[in-house]
Amino acid sequence: MNETQDKMINDYLEKEKQNRNEQSSFVKTLVFMIIIFAGVLLGIFLFADNKEFLVDEFGEDSFITKLFENLSEHNINKEHAEFTLPFGPRKQNILLLGVDSNGEDADLWEGTRTDTIVLLNIDPKTRSLNAISIPRDSKVYLPHNAGIQKINAAHAIGGIDMTVKTIEDTLGVHIDRYIMVHDEAVRKIVEALGGIDIYVEKNMHYNDYAGKLHVNLTKGEHHLNADEVVGYLRFRHDAMGDIGRTQRQQWFLRGLLQDMQKPQTIAKIPQILSVAKKYVKTDMSLYEMSQYAAVAKHFDIDSIEIATLPGAPNKKGYISYWILDPEKTQEVVNRLIYREKVRSDKVQYSASLMYPTNTSDASVKELTQLLEANNISVKCTGHINSIHSQFIAHSKDVTPEYYKWLKKKIPELKSKQFVYDPTNYYCSDTDFTLIMDKN
Repeated sequence: MNETQDKMINDYLEKEKQNRNEQSSFVKTLVFMIIIFAGVLLGIFLFADNKEFLVDEFGEDSFITKLFENLSEHNINKEHAEFTLPFGPRKQNILLLGVDSNGEDADLWEGTRTDTIVLLNIDPKTRSLNAISIPRDSKVYLPHNAGIQKINAAHAIGGIDMTVKTIEDTLGVHIDRYIMVHDEAVRKIVEALGGIDIYVEKNMHYNDYAGKLHVNLTKGEHHLNADEVVGYLRFRHDAMGDIGRTQRQQWFLRGLLQDMQKPQTIAKIPQILSVAKKYVKTDMSLYEMSQYAAVAKHFDIDSIEIATLPGAPNKKGYISYWILDPEKTQEVVNRLIYREKVRSDKVQYSASLMYPTNTSDASVKELTQLLEANNISVKCTGHINSIHSQFIAHSKDVTPEYYKWLKKKIPELKSKQFVYDPTNYYCSDTDFTLIMDKN
């Protein structure tokens, strides 16, 4: 390791010590990516064959009108759309990175940490999407003899090339494209949208005057402005720290994706595009982005499978690490990235049923009976603070196909976020956990 690299690592560690309480979020990248691709491009694809709409909103000779008039020529038949992806029909791995600020007047990308790391797998054939959240504190080996560091140090030390190489080496995957989003993008996007509706699941009060973070939110439904959204996403006082916050923000992403498909978002595209020009960095061409949007238009939100790399927290001195579980991490990668198919002849499944404190006993009993009628043994039930309705698979036997079948049998299971987590925190030795709605 040369002296320059030694200095870069030492500078990074010093910065990490000074700023260890700062945080970003899962949504810093995904929210913006979804807004850009599912809101901007996907939204217009929904109306691209309506020339009158485009002309009224953007003008007959505008860049947006002409772009999507051309794109719509290849998608006249929406039910049988042909996706001529420039890279062919193979699965693609897209790395999404949310980078922090390096101070006022500093370069937006130079020496910044990737506090948000998400690996997307897109399958054009099945028009499906999987997403793995990689905890920023994951302890890894950096390439080029840079030593053992947190994974978010890779970009601060060696830029995007070292970041991509680190993740490829750690997970045994190939990354096709990347998208980086700067910290300030989320604030600007929320301002452009005029705020976001969100259910705050608990009272959140926190003041960090040095970090200029002030959170003062009460439990319940709210229309949050830009500052409030940033505070909500950066709030870290959860039982499991970054992991608990990531789980909460994954739910927030799902709801936002639904909102991005609404026509009202289309009129705000010029503001969003101006933010993208400054705060987004990618190696994708405009053509590639438009083709991803064509696929994204057909995503089934209920079929999007998400996971967080499993592991356990560990602290060494003033540095906190997330120690990845090798076997379970490989399970997650095999399932969500390589889409490993499991042939199962299992008939009897087991489940844990968790529900908010305000749930009626009758509702719990009714759902238990429905599960048992479909060869599912409910091994344990209990209260949970989360208000987010989820279907969490713990076993390889609980596949997206099984969940799809089960939703047909039990309609009450529809519109639940589908999560894969081989670590069962709720009730040991069950195939899946069902978290009921807050009402």
